[in-house]
Amino acid sequence: MKPRFLPTARQTNWLLCVGFLSVGWALWLRYRAIEFADVSLACQAGLDTWLCGTFRAVIMLYNHQVFGAVALGAAVINLLRPSLPIFAIALAAAGFGIILHNPSLSALAAALLIVSLARPAPAPE
Repeated sequence: MKPRFLPTARQTNWLLCVGFLSVGWALWLRYRAIEFADVSLACQAGLDTWLCGTFRAVIMLYNHQVFGAVALGAAVINLLRPSLPIFAIALAAAGFGIILHNPSLSALAAALLIVSLARPAPAPE
């Protein structure tokens, strides 16, 4: 039986850091800029700060469901050919997308990430 794609303990710790940082940043951005009325109105009125620039970028990406699309694309690639960097990208994008209201594609990506753990590991080159 071929070995399964299973990150080591050290790799799992890095993946936990990536996941928590992604979700934490998304929560901070959502509740500090997007849903906080004072900041949101100031940014929409034309305030030019890094927070407002990030606010505008996130709103633009949200409108086109980029977070969910990136998460789903990376998860499909990881399902076909499991690798740790692609897994981390999909994990970060899925966490960000779920928090920032792209749950349909992001949740599907998270499910594909779970399924990818049952795939055989790629053969060493």
